[in-house]
Amino acid sequence: MNEMAHNTLTDHEQDQDALPRIRRLPEGAVNRIAAGEVIERPAAAVKELVENAIDAGARQIDITIQDGGKSLIRVVDDGCGIAREDLPLALERHATSKTDGADLLAIYSFGFRGEALPSIAAVSRFSITSRERGAASAWELRVEAGRAAPIAPAALNRGTIVEARDLFFATPARLKFLRSERSESMAVTDVVKRLALATPDVGFSLTEGSRTGFRAPGGEARLERLARVMGREFRDNALQIDAEREGIRLSGFAGLPTLHRGASTAQFLFVNGRPVRDKLLIGAVKGAYSDFLPRDRHPVLGLYLDLDPHGVDVNVHPAKTEVRFRDHGMIRGLIVSALKHALAEAGHRASTSGGIGALGRFSSASAANAAASGSAGFYQSGGYTQPRPSPPSAALREVAREFQAPLVESGWASRDAVEADQQASHPDVAAGPDPRTRLPLGVPRAQLHENYIVSQTATGMILIDQHAAHERLVYERLKQQLAQNKVPSQQLLIPQIVELGSETRARLLDEADNFARLGLEIESFGAGALCVRAAPAALGACDVSALLHDLADDLEELGEALSLQARLEAVCSSMACHGSVRSGRRLNAAEMDALLREMEATPHSGQCNHGRPTYIELSLADIEKLFGRA
Repeated sequence: MNEMAHNTLTDHEQDQDALPRIRRLPEGAVNRIAAGEVIERPAAAVKELVENAIDAGARQIDITIQDGGKSLIRVVDDGCGIAREDLPLALERHATSKTDGADLLAIYSFGFRGEALPSIAAVSRFSITSRERGAASAWELRVEAGRAAPIAPAALNRGTIVEARDLFFATPARLKFLRSERSESMAVTDVVKRLALATPDVGFSLTEGSRTGFRAPGGEARLERLARVMGREFRDNALQIDAEREGIRLSGFAGLPTLHRGASTAQFLFVNGRPVRDKLLIGAVKGAYSDFLPRDRHPVLGLYLDLDPHGVDVNVHPAKTEVRFRDHGMIRGLIVSALKHALAEAGHRASTSGGIGALGRFSSASAANAAASGSAGFYQSGGYTQPRPSPPSAALREVAREFQAPLVESGWASRDAVEADQQASHPDVAAGPDPRTRLPLGVPRAQLHENYIVSQTATGMILIDQHAAHERLVYERLKQQLAQNKVPSQQLLIPQIVELGSETRARLLDEADNFARLGLEIESFGAGALCVRAAPAALGACDVSALLHDLADDLEELGEALSLQARLEAVCSSMACHGSVRSGRRLNAAEMDALLREMEATPHSGQCNHGRPTYIELSLADIEKLFGRA
């Protein structure tokens, strides 16, 4: 037995002796492993190289890529350059001029780890040419798969040129994980645009093959740079953000709620000038707009957060796109309050995208009609297709002469009589221009299809969706009453019994106390029904059964994740939808005017509770374009 144990122990000891010993990896292998974290795709390499150029004080940065960055990445800058003796150090891991390592929270530059250049050089055919400011000549250092050649003289006026060719040729397995050339090019463009937004004082150009992908001159104002990236539509519909709390400042521009997107790709967030994609910031933005947008839509904005570097840790992710805040509650509160304040200041303002879209549809319809009718009967004027007038017939000319004869013979003397007749038929005309046309939403002139109000302003016309507009008004009134704990209820003359499923009934009864705060009084009525004894007075006459079913659906969708206040506001939104003026209801002139005046006095009335615009505005210039008069 002892002999067997001894033999077993000996075999185990032999197995241990066969295990490989701990050893140091070669420097090239270390750099390639590091490159797997830092440089996962061409866009990451572009990001690191452009950030280095910005840290070097460059005023103009030119980027060139080929094959989505796989064949070539070249970054040219006019920064301070690198001294000849520092070129080899620049390609050593954890060698940097941006920090001495004593305080890793006091970071005032984009880079600080000293990993980017050696990582890129380890997986590409790499060269760096630089001329230090004031130096007599430039110098070049070439590296292939981590193996450096001797430094050689080069020709360069100033700054630095970094080239990375055949990216990942030294790690061919990584090439299999890259996406199509188009996808990689789009990722590079996104990186360059974000860095351009971070530094509007710096000029940028991105060339993809022989095509210029993006260009922005240096010295632009922040809003102009944002508009260059997000389009002129953002500039026309942006709200300025400027708030400060306890040394933390939030600035930038946020789009109106009616200017939204299907994804969050048009949200640009910066912390101390660094582009980030932080969950806390994105969540704060979502919370600020939650009252104005559908759940599947996202606002458009560019926000810049500036604070003491010791209040934020940027060293939590290899790509440095995530951060950690020391006082995250303060940051979230500042963002939410600043955005909500700006949205409230906007009042009833809605984005111009609705009017522009309407013009586009008008133009498209005109072009379609032209194509259907044949080009012979249409002509182009002012960029719009117009019907070509046909010459009048002899009979039509004769009728025209008979009609015009009395006017010509009297020297237009009958003009006063015509105007007098018009004034007698239209009292508004008799009184002269209506002063209400100078109000923001003008004076209502007509109702179309029992849902759309046509209003005239001093500079054009407005088309209002009466149901969407009144829905927002009722919602804001309910929210205000909820905040004051003064939501008046209307006792029903005859309590209504609503039959419901057991789960739906239980879900509503659980929220009975919260409903009571909103003026909705419910109680159990047997095993499968609820009794409604009162409803919010602001709703007027509404379908109580449909209201309860919608409230139950909303509660099921919201779940338990939202705060009580958010859940109550969601309930208010559903109630407002049921209590607003319905489509198909005819309004008289006084009712239409009252609706417009209340919209002007109510914040956020430019969009309904679901994020849709409540009105579309067309200027006289826009209308004249439709008729080819401009």
